[in-house]
Amino acid sequence: MPGEITQELYGKTLKDGKDVNRYSLKNSSGSLVVRILDYGALISEIHVPDRNGKLADITPGFDNFADYESRNPYFGVINGRVAARTAGGQFTLDEKTYKLPQNWGQHSLHGGILGFNKRLWSGKVEGDKLVLKYVSADGEEGYPGELTTTVSYRVTDENELIIEYEATTTKPTPVNLTNHAFFNLAGHEAETMDDHLLTVPADTFLPQDDDYVPTGEIKQVEGTLWDLRKPVLLGERLLQVPGGKGINENYCLPPNDAGKLQLAAKFEHPPSGRYMECLTTEPGMQVYTGYYLDVQQGKGGAAYKRFGAIVLEAQHYPDSVHRPSFPNTILRPGEIYRQTTIYQFGVA
Repeated sequence: MPGEITQELYGKTLKDGKDVNRYSLKNSSGSLVVRILDYGALISEIHVPDRNGKLADITPGFDNFADYESRNPYFGVINGRVAARTAGGQFTLDEKTYKLPQNWGQHSLHGGILGFNKRLWSGKVEGDKLVLKYVSADGEEGYPGELTTTVSYRVTDENELIIEYEATTTKPTPVNLTNHAFFNLAGHEAETMDDHLLTVPADTFLPQDDDYVPTGEIKQVEGTLWDLRKPVLLGERLLQVPGGKGINENYCLPPNDAGKLQLAAKFEHPPSGRYMECLTTEPGMQVYTGYYLDVQQGKGGAAYKRFGAIVLEAQHYPDSVHRPSFPNTILRPGEIYRQTTIYQFGVA
């Protein structure tokens, strides 16, 4: 029996009254249910079972669209045109300098003030996929070229959420797309993830300055508290990491053939048995343990607090446009940007 995708009206944008739709994706057994809005192409719910078969929603969010529109700290959204920080809010490409909105101090964050996370995408169901499309105008948020992006979501009977990205451009432009869903495998309303285990199979990471901008160095994790190659208990590690702000680092995954999936992270909750593996074609895994998370009245009245959920963002390295030694993020006319990232859920 195949799964199903249903659509319903979820709200209207405040500025221009446009319809916002919510799509529900369910696999054939009902053991994975994912809900997605066409605003921000965002994931609003992920329901998965524990070892006893009890379903729980494991991603923080809101109960209504007005909150997503007015006060969403990137819950579940697609970040673009360039995820993470672009140093100085500008870059030079082909001898021309482009200025971007400075929405993180002097830097540009997650595509600017009106990034892809605050845009209404067009959605359609194609077989077992939900395909969302957004056309970013030439010059939008300072970026050159009209960028046409599609993001598709699909759930499988293996309890996978598969996200596939494609983009094309009319002018050379940087592109770095990712999804910014938060996770707590005890349930979205759990206020801590101290009892979770995290593994990231990366030998190197990117040191960064106080603004989370990479210094350009690629450093071995060996002998540091950022070494996540073996499972670490977050309740212990988050107290040990220097600076008191937890983890917000880009891990450099092993070199990989283009288009090949590899394990980028494993997140486990032994008390419930739930675990999640992230596989990706991307070269980087940004691990953010929610230091800045402070949201009252989330779903069901939940309060989302510091270190209460994790973000596992498959992406290219932050600020790559300024670092020629990092994997390339420049997309040129005639080329196609492609990425596949899979979140696979299971129980132990």
